Amino acid sequence: MGMSYNLKLTDTKIWVTFSKEGIHKYPAALTDKMLATGDEYDVSFLGYPHRHIFHFRVGITVFHDDRDIEFIQFKRWLEKLYAEKTLELDYKSCEMIATALAETIHATYPGRAMEITVSEDGENGATLNFLSTNNSDNNVVTLKD
Repeated sequence: MGMSYNLKLTDTKIWVTFSKEGIHKYPAALTDKMLATGDEYDVSFLGYPHRHIFHFRVGITVFHDDRDIEFIQFKRWLEKLYAEKTLELDYKSCEMIATALAETIHATYPGRAMEITVSEDGENGATLNFLSTNNSDNNVVTLKD
């Protein structure tokens, strides 16, 4: 006889996407010999302000399946954070942008896990996963309450 398996739901997240034009730079790229290599791997140009369309994908835990967080409202709120300059892209890396966004989301929606992806032009980026925890784990980013 075949084995029988049950499904166990471990986490439910909603997710939204949006994009934002921004200017940033990586000042170390001008002088760091690992970056300013002078050959085909040279990325010293990143040391100067340059434009990107930053693409965001934000997932957040919901506690029930009937619009615990309504995703259209959530998306509009996230877009407004940048439109009103509550958050700014500045000269941050994708990882820094995701962390700053997580801190702001956490202040409004505490106790929820998040997965935030930020990419430059939809080509290269970073995905950060945040768990809601009170542990003193070395990998915990302390988010503002």
